[in-house]
Amino acid sequence: MRRVYAILVALCCAFAAALVTAGPAQAAAQTITNGTQFSDTSGNVVHAHGGGVIKVGSYYYWFGEDRNADNTFRYVDAYRSTDLKNWEFRNHVLTQSSASELGTAYIERPKVIYNASTGKFVMWMHKENGVDYSEARAAVAVSDTVDGAYTYQGSFQPLGQYMSRDITTFVDTDGTGYMVSAARENYDLQIYRLTADYTGIDGLVANPWVGGHREAPALFKRDGVYFMLTSAATGWNANQQQYATATSLAGPWTAMTNVGDSTTYNSQTAYVLPVQGTSGTSYLYMGDRWGNSFGGTVNDSRYVWLPLTFPSSTSMSMSWSPEVTIDTAAGTITGTSATYETLTARHSAKCADVPGQSLLTGVALSQYTCNGGNNQKFWFKSVGSGYYELMTRHSSLCLTENATGVTQENCATATTQQWSVTASGGYVLLKSRASGECLDVNGASTANSAALITYTCNGGTNQQWTRGT
Repeated sequence: MRRVYAILVALCCAFAAALVTAGPAQAAAQTITNGTQFSDTSGNVVHAHGGGVIKVGSYYYWFGEDRNADNTFRYVDAYRSTDLKNWEFRNHVLTQSSASELGTAYIERPKVIYNASTGKFVMWMHKENGVDYSEARAAVAVSDTVDGAYTYQGSFQPLGQYMSRDITTFVDTDGTGYMVSAARENYDLQIYRLTADYTGIDGLVANPWVGGHREAPALFKRDGVYFMLTSAATGWNANQQQYATATSLAGPWTAMTNVGDSTTYNSQTAYVLPVQGTSGTSYLYMGDRWGNSFGGTVNDSRYVWLPLTFPSSTSMSMSWSPEVTIDTAAGTITGTSATYETLTARHSAKCADVPGQSLLTGVALSQYTCNGGNNQKFWFKSVGSGYYELMTRHSSLCLTENATGVTQENCATATTQQWSVTASGGYVLLKSRASGECLDVNGASTANSAALITYTCNGGTNQQWTRGT
C-alpha cells in the first residue's frame, strides 16, 4: 500500500512539474502570404514596421513602429509567436508618455537585444524631433522583461560626434553587443561596439562604407561569416539592395553585391532572422513595403518575407515567392514557386491591367496595352474544386467580383475571388464562382482603360482570354 501511495505521489509530482515547465505546443509549419498586411490573433493589423525579432524561450518577440496618422511616433509595439504567423499582441512597450522628448518624435527601427550579464532587455532605436531629421540621434530604453514597459534612457549622437539614423543591433557569439547606424547624412554606415551593459557606445569598430549612401542595415552571422545587408537611400521608394561579407566586424569587408531584383521586390530591409530547428538554421529576410511609397502612411505598410539562400559561404541570394512556408520546429523556410501569367482579351489584344501599378485595395481593373508589367501578371492559385484565386504579381491582391466591376482586394476565402477556367476554342473563359458570370471587357471596347466587369456568359470575344507567360 505504501508503495502504491509513493507511486501516486511521484506521478502527481511529475505531472505538476510538467505543468510548470511546459511551454507552448510545438509550432506547426505555417504559410504566409507575401506583400500583405498581417493581422494579430485578435484580428487587428500588426504594426511592427522597421522592426526586429528576438527569441526568448519558445517565443519569437517582434518589435516595431506603430505611428500616428502624420507618421510621428505613437508606440513601439511588441508581439509574440511560436510559428512566425500567429502573432499575439503583448504590449505598447514604449509610448509617447514614456519620456517628455517622445511626446512629439520620430522613433524608427527599434531593435531589442538581451544582456545575459545584467538580465536586462535593451532597445536601440533612431530618434528625431518629429518635425524633421535634423537631430540624427540614437536612443536607448531598457526593461526587466521582454514585453514589459521599457524605461527610456535618453538619446544622443554616438561618441558625441556622429549622426545616427537607420540602425540595427547584433550580439556576437562571445556576448559582445554591436550597433550599426547610418551617419553623415546616410553617406556612411558605421559599426559600433556597445558597452558591457549594452546601453552605451564603447567605441567605433569600423566605417567600411564611406560615401556608400546606405541605410536600413541588417547584420547577421552564418558559419563564421558576417553578412551586412542594406538598401540605398531613396526615401520611401524601394531600391536595389546589396550585401557585403567579412570574417571580422573590423574588416576587411568585401565590395557590396546586388541581391534580389532592382527594387528588392518592392521592399526595404528591416531585419534578418535566423530560424533554428531540428533540421538546421535558415535565414528569413524581413522587409517593409512602405505605405508612403504608394500613397499611404507607415501604418499602411505591408511585409515582404523571403528565404535567403547561400550558394557559397560568402554569397547570398534571394528570389521572389508569393508565399513562404516556415517551420520553426525544423528551422526551415521554403518559398512557394509560382508561374505568373498575362490575360489578353481576344477582341482587343490588350491585357488585364491594374491601373498605375497601384498597390491599393479597391482599385478597379481595366484593359491596357500589354507591356510586361507586374501589374499585368497573375498567379492562378488553386483553391480546390476547380477554382482559382488570381493574385496580382505586383500587389499580392486578388481579383474580386463586385457589383460594378472587378477590383483588387486582400485575398480571402470569398467566392467572389474564386474563378473557374474553361477552355473555349483556344481561349479561356473565366467564370466567377459567386455569380456564374464571365470576366468581360465592358461594352466590348478596344480602348485602353476600358473597365473589366463580370457579365452573363455569352461567348463574345470580349469574354475570351489568352493566358501567356
